[in-house]
Amino acid sequence: MTSIPHRAEALLVRVLLGWLRILPPAAASTLGGSVARHIGPLIPVSKVADRNLQLAMPQLTREERGSIVKDCWENLGRTVAEFPHVGRLKQNTPTGSGWRVDGSEYLEAARATGRPVIFFSGHIGNWELMPPVVARFGMPFASFYRAASNPIVDSIIHALRRRAMRMDVPMFPKGARGARSALKHLSHGGHLGVLGDQKMNDGIEASLFGRPAMTASATAVFALRHKALIVTGHVRREGPARLVLVVDPPIDPQPTENRQADVLKLTQQLNDRLQEWIEQEPGSWLWLHRRWAKALYRNMTTTC
Repeated sequence: MTSIPHRAEALLVRVLLGWLRILPPAAASTLGGSVARHIGPLIPVSKVADRNLQLAMPQLTREERGSIVKDCWENLGRTVAEFPHVGRLKQNTPTGSGWRVDGSEYLEAARATGRPVIFFSGHIGNWELMPPVVARFGMPFASFYRAASNPIVDSIIHALRRRAMRMDVPMFPKGARGARSALKHLSHGGHLGVLGDQKMNDGIEASLFGRPAMTASATAVFALRHKALIVTGHVRREGPARLVLVVDPPIDPQPTENRQADVLKLTQQLNDRLQEWIEQEPGSWLWLHRRWAKALYRNMTTTC
């Protein structure tokens, strides 16, 4: 039985999403981005983003970091506001809202192999676009998720994602049980999506922006175990609700007799690619979570 606060929160979410759905996609995106850009930097979590930037890009000035934090919030606001529209955006529209793929030949080549594919990305641009677009290319993928604390809101989010995909695909909870289900899914020829840019305390240590970062190794472990291709990609913005899925050449892992070294090498390769995307457009990444070890932030407090 859900609580009254949960029901009230869910009602608010439904009203907000319904209102955004009424607006044209570009208008919703612009509104969401503007509101978040002005309000977000005032929220305390923005201090986390600033410290992350000091760790990752120490050459930036305070003003440059502040500008990136504003861009980060704007991108988040646009992503949220575009969420109810993602499944309705049209492909290759000459102007206005819509999406296109840069590197579609890599998706087609991956599908032609008939092998299971792991799609790797991060919270860059509108990351919600990748699942429905890849599904249009005949490779719908299951993914991991962290459930919302409100079960009603969680079901609303799931419904929107299913609508965008135009099909029902598995969603695996983060953790050991979800990992077992994901492995089974791959073993049966299914595809999997991973957002691998957040801190994973029970992961492995790899480098990101020259700093040791605990990183999820699931993509590497699963790919090596099931001979899966890894297709990396991220979403770039060209305008309000005008999005480009940039797809890179697939990675075909070549295992050696040292499985532990293989996993670390492949995980580092993915972190390096993630860093390249972020460096291209820093304000497009979600800087709002603590990506590195607590000790690094404590040292900053005493030295900065």
